[in-house]
This record gives sequence, structure tokens and C-alpha cells, in this order.
Amino acid sequence: MKGIITVFLLASVMISGSALARPDWMKDSISNLEKELTGKYGAEQSARLVKGMDQVAGFWREEDGDAEVFEEFVRVNFAGDEKTLDDLFNRWEFLLESIYGHMNEIRMAMGRYADLDIGPMYAIDRVTASYSASAHIADDFFSNKLAFTVLLNFPLTTLEERLTDGEGWTRRQWADVRLAQWFSRRVPSSVNLELAKASAASDQYIADYNIWMHHLLNDKGERLFPPKMRLLSHWNLRDQIKADYGNSEGGLERQRMIQKVMERIVDQTIPEIVVNNPHVDWNPYSNEVWPAGVNDSDSEPPAGMKVSGDREPDTRYSIWFNTFKASTLVDKYSPTAPTLIARRFNEEREIPEEQVENMLVQVCSSPLVKQISEMAKKKLGRDLEPFDIWYNGFRSMGKYSEPELDKVARGKYPTAKDFEKDIERMLVALDFPADRAEYLAGKILVEPARGSGHAAGSGMCSAPARLRTRVGEEGMDYKGFNIAVHEMGHNVEQVLSLCDVDYYVLQGVPNVAFTEAFAFVFQGNDIMLLELEQDKGGRAEAMSTINDFWMTVEIGAVSLIDMKAWRWMYEHPDATPAEFKAAVILFSKEVWNTYFADIFGKKDVTILAVYSHMVHSFLYLPDYAIGHMIAFQVKEQMREAGNIGVEFERMAIAGRIAPDLWMKNATGKRVSADALIEATERALKELD
Repeated sequence: MKGIITVFLLASVMISGSALARPDWMKDSISNLEKELTGKYGAEQSARLVKGMDQVAGFWREEDGDAEVFEEFVRVNFAGDEKTLDDLFNRWEFLLESIYGHMNEIRMAMGRYADLDIGPMYAIDRVTASYSASAHIADDFFSNKLAFTVLLNFPLTTLEERLTDGEGWTRRQWADVRLAQWFSRRVPSSVNLELAKASAASDQYIADYNIWMHHLLNDKGERLFPPKMRLLSHWNLRDQIKADYGNSEGGLERQRMIQKVMERIVDQTIPEIVVNNPHVDWNPYSNEVWPAGVNDSDSEPPAGMKVSGDREPDTRYSIWFNTFKASTLVDKYSPTAPTLIARRFNEEREIPEEQVENMLVQVCSSPLVKQISEMAKKKLGRDLEPFDIWYNGFRSMGKYSEPELDKVARGKYPTAKDFEKDIERMLVALDFPADRAEYLAGKILVEPARGSGHAAGSGMCSAPARLRTRVGEEGMDYKGFNIAVHEMGHNVEQVLSLCDVDYYVLQGVPNVAFTEAFAFVFQGNDIMLLELEQDKGGRAEAMSTINDFWMTVEIGAVSLIDMKAWRWMYEHPDATPAEFKAAVILFSKEVWNTYFADIFGKKDVTILAVYSHMVHSFLYLPDYAIGHMIAFQVKEQMREAGNIGVEFERMAIAGRIAPDLWMKNATGKRVSADALIEATERALKELD
């Protein structure tokens, strides 16, 4: 998942720029050129010519040249007829795929040893992972005036124009708009490098944030988890809570212990020495630390290791705040979207912030949450506890327990390459025609991830999409398989929306929430893909809908915390990590108390703030929540059509047009939470 975020963020950064004060001569030059070139190319070119010159003027700096240079540039580079304009467009299509495709391959190579679990990581690997070979491209393209050739000939648009007028545009008009957006800001390479460093540092911090579970002790001195179990925060900790619902002996105590670990991570009372360290034992309740009573790792304790209970010194919030500081460096070069918040919602998601927040609140505040929580309480046979926000008993796993699923997954996929070899079969099982399954599988490379896993698109059709997934020493367990199937959904979308879309500049989907939607569709069929019996029928479908709603509520609440945190950072740009930590804890309590305190019978819970995406993903979390809503709309369309693969491909090749327009073309309806809420209401009535 994160790979998609990084690629998208990198692209949006590299293509950026800023409007500055115009020199006094600019107005006269534009007026003179309009008369001259309108006479040459015809009056019908006047409006496009004036708009193009105005766009260039908005980015022109003193070092770009005087009036004579500006006027000569416009005379030489304005495409005054359709054939010349088409030729210019086609050249940029070729150049962008070549440049950014190869730059993406360089980025993958530079981050290889930091991203992949292929041996120890050295200091050099952290440096190479933070290096950005593409950081100077934006500077170069403005310095040599290549960027200005686009701004002179293709239209920059506002979000309002794209949302109101876009439905009437042709595919080529959309492509023209997206091409111009590649140069909608002008950010110096030094800023791009700082962003790359902040992103790499946060990636590495999260990728190394493992808890060795066998070294957790309860108040009786008991070890509740098996040897060698190493869980990454937050993904694996959350998923272990889900897995332990199937553990009738000790599962509840294990879940309570994980909740305490999460709380320690959020408030930073976790002892620094226990993070990714199998050589100490830790009681998360008393917060005491001792030298490990057992050694279940393949390494010996570092020489001279001193066992201390000193807490992690707000590192989590320092790393997170540094991503904010790096993001603000772009602000002054982005006059139409002067905050990361505005860039995320208005330019990347193309769904206004207020609209997204209203959708999240609509789901979290729905009375359906209370009804479904009562179902969970009844199924569990006890009062709900805070960690039950991750209750997964609505979606039937059939007759299989988590250990049984682990055994099947490990047997099928002892290595990452074994998963890669099975992709073609899984795609056929998902209704992709055999020839398309072979084609898609041949474009996906599976590699063992150091972190939880992610999908990384290629940037050019001649290179593979990469699926990174964690594979343990005993093979891929069920949690790993579930994540890998999710990432496979990303990869299939990445291949189709790059290689099969009509224009390179329309590659991808409207925003990353849409690629999450595709991934959720795959992930929802994971039991079937293991070649096991998956529940079907009216009741199973109703329960699946309820599960979708419950997951959307949970991630929606997390998203609201993320949004509050970024607003606070912009309001308090000089805050300390400790002050920021206090704010995040306050927001997590506020969101919990607003939507869940009455349901779970406990106030001031902070565990929703444990999500690692908050630290390293630059306000990405709302895309998950929107993705669940979009996934439901997409899934319903696939169900009605009776074919996942064919519908998946039809939707994916629509490319990156406006979100509502994409969804209307795909399903006949616009992006909304209404469909999920209405279907959940029907599901509850059906179960009654």
C-alpha cells in the first residue's frame, strides 16, 4: 500500500511550481504577441494563446529571461494548429513515460536493501533509500523551458472546472488537462530532496517498529505468544487481535495485552529498548523490563547492552512532525493549494475536504453502529472492550480457524516466489480470462518485504509492478497472504491503468482511494483464493456487507484523527513533539468519546492513534475510508454483472478522470456513503 503512496507523492512533488510577481514588461509583451500570433494563426487561436501566455507568465522568473527571451520563446513554441499541438502532446507522452518510468526504477533500486527482507540493513542502505535521483527534474524542466512548452499550450484548470465541466470533456481533453497538471507548481530541487529524506526516514522508522511477542510477560510472568513471533506496529498487532477471536483459550488475554502495547506506543511510555529487540522481556502492564529469559532469535544481544526502562523519547511524534515540516516547504510554491491538506484533497483526491469529512462523520455517527455493536456483543457473549473496534466475526471465515489457515498458506507459499507463480491461477479464479490472467501475472514481480508489504507501480509499461509482502521463516502465514492478496489487487489495477489506458497522462485512477477499492475487492475473496470453501448465499452476503460497514466505521474514525492532527500542525508550526503528542492523544480521545464511548462503555481510549500511516503517509488515511465506500460501490457493480475480472478491467482502464465522473461511468452513481449505509440497512433487515 505504501508503495503507491510514495510513487504518487513523488510524482506530485516532482511536477510542481509556483506563481511569482510578474515583471512590468510582461503585460505589454503578452498584448503584442496576441496581435502578432493571432494574425499568423487565426482569431480562433486567440483565447488559447492568451491563456497559455498567462500560464507561462505566472511561473516566469527573472532568471528565465527578459522580454526579448519571453517573446521569442512564445513565437517558437506556441502550437498554432491542431497537427502541431498533437505532435507536441505525443512527444510529451513518450518523454514522461520514459523519464518517470526510469526514475521509478532508480528509486526502486536505491531503496532495495531498505525495503526488502534480503539480509541485514546497513547505514548505506538508509542513505540510498533517502536519495532522490529525480529531485532536480522540475528545476531542469523549468530552467530549459521544457515545462513552459506545456504551460503555453495546454490548460491549467481549477477543481471546480474539473468537477463541473469535466463530464462534457473528451478523453483527449482530459489528457490535455492532466498533462498541464504535471507542471502546475514549481518547487526547487532542494525542497524535493527534503521531502524524500523525510519520507524515507518515516518509512524506515515504521518498517523497523516490531514487537517481539514471546518476550511480553503478564503479571504472572507468563508468555502468552509463541516463540519468534515478531509483529509490526500497527498492521500486525491489529491483525493479531483479529486472529485471536478464533482462539478460545487465551485469546482474550492476548487481545488485552496487545491493546496495552498499543496504548504504550501512542503515549510513548513504551520502553525504547523493547522496540524490535528480542533480547529483553517486557511487562506492558507494569512497564518493567528485564534481560530476556529466553533467546528465540537468531542473534546474540549486542555487547554491553544496558537494559533500561527509559521510554521512547516521543520519537513517533518527532518523525511525524518532520513530515509536516518537509511538506510546508512546498506551500509557498503552491499558491492554489498552499497546504498539504489542500493539495491532498483538492489536487490529489479531487474531493473537497469538507465533503470527505461529511462522508466520514455520516458513517461513524450512523445509528447502524450501535445496532452492529449489539450483534458483536451477542456473538462474543461478553461486553465489548475497546479492541473490539477490530472485531472481525461478521465476515465468515467458513469452517477454518486462523491456525488452519496459517497452515494452508504456509504450505502453498513457503517463499515470495511461490506466491508469484500462483498469481495467474488466482486471477483466473477471479474471473479474468485466461489470456488476460497470463498477461497480468507476467507483469507482477513479488519480493519479500522488510515491513508489512506494499505495492509499487512501475511508471512505464516495460517494467514490472512490484508486490512486496512479508514472508516468515516458515512461509507466508494467513495474515501475510491476506495482505498480499490486497497488494495484488493494487498491482493488477496498476498494470491495467498504465498499460491499457489510452493516454499515459491518464494512467492510474482518480485518486488512491480508488486503487484501495480495487484492492479490497481482491482481499474480500482471499479464502476462495486459498482454494478453500467460502461462505456464499444471502446470509453470507448480508454479513459481508455488515463487515464492510464496520471496517469503514473504524478506519473512518482513524481518518478523522489524522485530519485533525494535520490541521493542528498547521495551526502550531513551532510545536514540540511533546506538545504534538498531547494534541494527538486529545484528538483520539475526542473521536472515541464522540462515536464509541457509549457503545464500548469506556471513555478516553487512544488506540485508534496507533496507525502507522499517520506517521509516514502524509495524510493518506482518509483514502482508506473513502476506498471502503468506493469498494462497496465497485463490488456491487461486479456482483450485479456477475464477473469480477471483466468489470475490474473495464473500470480500471478509465484512467485518472474526476472521481464522480469515473464512478458514474463505472456504476451509474457518484461517490457517496449512501450506498454502503443503505445496503447495511437492508442486510440488517435480512438477518432479522
